[in-house]
Amino acid sequence: MSEEAGRPGSREPRALPLVIATTGHRDLVAGEMPRIRERVRDLFAWLAERFPERRLQVVSALAEGADRLVAEEALATGVELVALLPMPRELYVRDFREDASKAGFDSLVRRASAVYELPLAPGIGADDIRSSERARGLQYAQLGVFLSAHCHILLALWDGKPSDRLGGTGQIVRFHHDDVMPGYSAPTAATQQMLVDDESDLVYHVVCSRDRPDGAPRAGLEPLDWWWFTKDRERPLSKELPPQHRLVFRRYGEFSEDAVRFGASIEAAGNSLLGTADLTRLPPGIDDIDRLFRTADWLAVHYQRRVLAGLRTTYLLAFFMALAFLLYADVLPSPMLMIAFLLLFAGATAIQLWSRRKAWHRKYLDYRVLAEGLRVQLYWAAAGVRRESVSKFTHDHFLQTQDPELGWIRNVMRVAGFRCDVEPAGAARGLDFAIREWIGDSATGQLGYFGRKREERLARKRITDRLARLSLLVSVVVVAVLLVAGSTMTDTLREWLLVVMGVTLLLFGVRESYADSTAEEELIKQYDFMLRIFQNARRRLDHAENDAERRQILRALGDSALDEHAQWILTNRDRAPEQGDIWRMGS
Repeated sequence: MSEEAGRPGSREPRALPLVIATTGHRDLVAGEMPRIRERVRDLFAWLAERFPERRLQVVSALAEGADRLVAEEALATGVELVALLPMPRELYVRDFREDASKAGFDSLVRRASAVYELPLAPGIGADDIRSSERARGLQYAQLGVFLSAHCHILLALWDGKPSDRLGGTGQIVRFHHDDVMPGYSAPTAATQQMLVDDESDLVYHVVCSRDRPDGAPRAGLEPLDWWWFTKDRERPLSKELPPQHRLVFRRYGEFSEDAVRFGASIEAAGNSLLGTADLTRLPPGIDDIDRLFRTADWLAVHYQRRVLAGLRTTYLLAFFMALAFLLYADVLPSPMLMIAFLLLFAGATAIQLWSRRKAWHRKYLDYRVLAEGLRVQLYWAAAGVRRESVSKFTHDHFLQTQDPELGWIRNVMRVAGFRCDVEPAGAARGLDFAIREWIGDSATGQLGYFGRKREERLARKRITDRLARLSLLVSVVVVAVLLVAGSTMTDTLREWLLVVMGVTLLLFGVRESYADSTAEEELIKQYDFMLRIFQNARRRLDHAENDAERRQILRALGDSALDEHAQWILTNRDRAPEQGDIWRMGS
């Protein structure tokens, strides 16, 4: 792997990329190429106009034909070009027999912002690449899988015909839709991605012919036509970007805007998972994941503070609403108290409407889950943890069966893990780093974090429990006093006793409702669960016999963490109080 200046890992605040991977035929018809170029330019222009908060990035293998056409148009229109070669460069250029073709390839490589080389597939050596077409086919299949897994849009200059050629365009498009790559991934490797609706199936199909006897497009397709091509059951071909993908892109765009907007604050105060680690001893690209973790983590904390400030203010206003109502009903039936009640309700409602309009609650949850996904991704990358299937990466299963809207989180992880996924690490020093920094001990790492958070939440729960006991005690005492001496009391004293009882019950009710909105009980259970799995992982790692077993434990730990965070976001998405809740609390 080699890189040029301006690599994606730069720490300066930049818009996140919208990644367009290219696949297509090498033998395009010369007469169609001007119109194909026009289609490609139109796509770039439309994306730049529709998603201005993102920067466009084309990833291409720079093969002859379609790849180079798209790369040339990207450079001509100011779109960033990243070169991803299917094998080491000295082996890849053997595909280009003409000197002019080699010169064109070299020129594009020099103009790319970064150049990466995929490693040889398992069981393949350099001699195999030189002598075996199947070995080269495996490299192209690996390329297609990687492009599909790390792009947001697959741009296919394709005749629309299925193909059984290993690593061919037809197979790559099929993999992008159905998660199937015959001859490369194991046929028994069935995955959820084959069945669920998600954001990873988006293909921009430019229909083209091939310069061969049977080169006409598939029946029903016209040369130079174009479509958004997805797995949608009713409209697989559409002239408009499908709604689910528009939503995913919009969410990703919001994150990109926030990353740029708060870039200086994030750089100054963001928490790093790498700390003072020596990056030369960790996989290349690990700092890309850390940069996005710092961004997501800082933004999650930022929006969490806004959510909590809004909740606390809302519940404080609801308390005074109820107090005004109580005083009006039992002590002083003044219209001013009802006016105050309505004004307090209006204030609380305004806070909730503003919070909902700015999406503080959703952003807090989404950004927190993204940060936790990136945490697992970083430590897995450092430790050299790999998925069981050669066609799967860390982001592929995260939130896969949840709301498709959350697919934007996987889209960020596709970008974050690009460099690390090109060539997974395997060094023991990265494994030691992951165990030390991720798991830690009772004072550090996730063991220390979940232990502290569990105790903090238990302390808050004890406050709620004490308020419950206090309200019960005050209510019992007031009722007893009224039973014993109520007949001899003045009306004023009796009314104030009822107010005291009402206020203590009100304090408990507001506190209990606030605890429910902040998921106090659920967080205690979550922290307790996470603490146990990290303790179990620590114990098993201490007795592991080799690095392979340690990586297996870390993979299981990461899967458990990802599943728990996926469940957490679904549990808490509807926690914010509505106007009806505020009215009920106040009255």
